[in-house]
Amino acid sequence: MKADYVWKNGEMLPWERAQVHVMSHALHYGSSVFEGVRAYEIREKSAIMCGPEHYERLLFSCKVARIPSPLSVGQWMEVTADTLRANGHRSAYIRPLVYRGLGPTMGLDGRGCPSEALLASMPWGAYLGEDALVQGVDVQVSSWRRSGSGAASTLAKIGGQYVNSQSIVMEARDNGMSEGIALDGNGLVSEGSGENVFIVCKKEIFTPSLSSSILCGITRNCVMRIARDLGYTVTEASVPREMLYLADEIFFTGTAVEVCPVRSVDRMPVGNGQRGPVTRAIQEIYFGIMRGTHPDKWNWLTHVSVPARQGAPA
Repeated sequence: MKADYVWKNGEMLPWERAQVHVMSHALHYGSSVFEGVRAYEIREKSAIMCGPEHYERLLFSCKVARIPSPLSVGQWMEVTADTLRANGHRSAYIRPLVYRGLGPTMGLDGRGCPSEALLASMPWGAYLGEDALVQGVDVQVSSWRRSGSGAASTLAKIGGQYVNSQSIVMEARDNGMSEGIALDGNGLVSEGSGENVFIVCKKEIFTPSLSSSILCGITRNCVMRIARDLGYTVTEASVPREMLYLADEIFFTGTAVEVCPVRSVDRMPVGNGQRGPVTRAIQEIYFGIMRGTHPDKWNWLTHVSVPARQGAPA
């Protein structure tokens, strides 16, 4: 996972020079906010998926964390396009980050530290593997709970909060699973370590509500729109753990994971242990839009001209 250039504080720097000081506040206290954005190659251009929505959420996260963003939504989009062009990337995972840098104090209140920003683009395939998009993944209900309201700002993507996510996914992989699903403080289904969860039961789709300590996912919103357009009922609700075992289908959504079926939970098969028809139908539309074979009827894509470069990944 490497590229030629990283945008940092207004400069396009070579990858190796995009560095931070070892005493930066963010390194010690997790005082950063970030996004994960994808761009897909469509007809020799780069198509940024829901870019403005991602950067609106980035600015919201900055507000919650009290870390000023140096750029507006429109400026973040311009920097994204510039970085894709600099790297010759038409298909890429994009990581914008705003963080507290080196300041005069090491105290927890880092508002005296400068706000710094970077944006990187890099090649990255399917987060849980290409086969997982068809075959599905094995998951477990994690022993780690999501932090409840008042203990963490789960609607914001704040770097330090993702220590909880690391615990969830490491535990799952140590147990031979691809992912974990966390419960909230009330024992209700929350989300994966970095994914929203959808449950299909008798052709009705359920997903945990915002009150269950979830991130309000950009891909989650897209999938709900696709599902409703296909005629499915989608209900945001409190989801008891047992629904994971009752489900006919379960799938994850997220920018990195895209739309990925779950084939087992706690070593029990979901449905018949294979990708189900509802998941498949949603994937067909979602990936069709990303590949340019289905119309972008909701205007999710921002197209950017990225000239092909000799030796650069496209």
